Amino acid sequence: MSFERIQEKLKILADAAKYDVSCSSSGSKRSNKNKGLGNSKGMGICHTYTEDGRCVSLLKILLTNHCIFDCAYCVTRKSNDIKRAAFKVQEVVELTVNFYRRNYIEGLFLSSGIFKNADYTMERLVAVAKKLRLEENFNGYIHLKSIPGASDELMREAGLYADRLSVNIEIPTVSGLKKLAPDKKHEDFIKPMVKVKNEIIQYKSEIKSIKSTPKYAPAGQSTQMIIGASGENDFQIMQTSNHFYKNFNLKRVYYSGYVPISYDDRLPKIGSEVPMLRENRLYQTDWLMRFYGFHVNEILNPNFQNLDLDIDPKLGWALRNLHEFPIDVNTADKHMLARIPGVGMQSVYKIINARRFRLLNWEHLKKIGISYNRAQYFLTCNSLDFERRDLSAAKIKNLILQQGTSKYSKIFNKQLNLFD
Repeated sequence: MSFERIQEKLKILADAAKYDVSCSSSGSKRSNKNKGLGNSKGMGICHTYTEDGRCVSLLKILLTNHCIFDCAYCVTRKSNDIKRAAFKVQEVVELTVNFYRRNYIEGLFLSSGIFKNADYTMERLVAVAKKLRLEENFNGYIHLKSIPGASDELMREAGLYADRLSVNIEIPTVSGLKKLAPDKKHEDFIKPMVKVKNEIIQYKSEIKSIKSTPKYAPAGQSTQMIIGASGENDFQIMQTSNHFYKNFNLKRVYYSGYVPISYDDRLPKIGSEVPMLRENRLYQTDWLMRFYGFHVNEILNPNFQNLDLDIDPKLGWALRNLHEFPIDVNTADKHMLARIPGVGMQSVYKIINARRFRLLNWEHLKKIGISYNRAQYFLTCNSLDFERRDLSAAKIKNLILQQGTSKYSKIFNKQLNLFD
């Protein structure tokens, strides 16, 4: 195979992979042994940042963009008139090793269109990871995208060589999937996720007594949902996320705003992209569920089905629950401190530690780093009286938005002055 043909394949299959956003810091600690290639400890993927601030990247490609399915929302669907290409297993191995040696990447994210059937495709994905580990002694990060419907045996093998596995459920609801991808079955997405979950549980159990137990998907599994293709509201989307976090122990759920790419009566019109801000609000809600102790039904419910794009979801919750405030930062527990708008989890822990030694006043809180713009309406401390007084939720929202606009206007004007 000529170098030019490999470059052409790489261009086609790297471009096709850009629609998959389920990449993150790995969370894996696969150490380098026997002077092998790479080390995934503390590593991230796809131009993200590790805990120590390093920006890292990986080779993110499809094995092929050929596909037997005709999902309306997918650019690689079989009816779409696009250039097709497919890598051989050895070509992906060589690309990964060569790119790593040139310091272009620190790992591999490998997905694929489905050709022939699920097992045929998954077998080749596993073969890439297996060759990298056993033949190239590669210890860098590997994320394999599991193929819906793949056998338990292949999923078991995949987890022995990959750091993370993921199955994209694609559409948030079963009815939406049936509408836009009638050839696919919801249970085909669930089956490999169940297998990975059970294997991880078994590994964690066995490693306690048998230290030589082979690692299985040490960075866990994740999934991705396409937002805006099938009309689900934010409440439906986050209910689905909550279900997968609760029942499959997922590390992450990713939200990818749908970009209309074709004319189809089942899809949004060309030019009606999902606002980036909606993705952002969904991620913020996801964060509140995973790290701030919020239940999804507190943030969204049948009477409040879509997130407010003007304000973040924690502020939105606070404005709908003014009866919970003010909160005294010198006496409140961690659960309630985390619900004050403008107070992040790092600030919560700093507050809890600092108040062991003295009553905290506003100067202390500013040094801790909480946001006065938001927090002033929801807390009291040793020197700050409750600022909300008789303000309504709508008035507080407007005041916060005005202060935010003024702040960013000053920053923008300051930046403009640099060019005077």
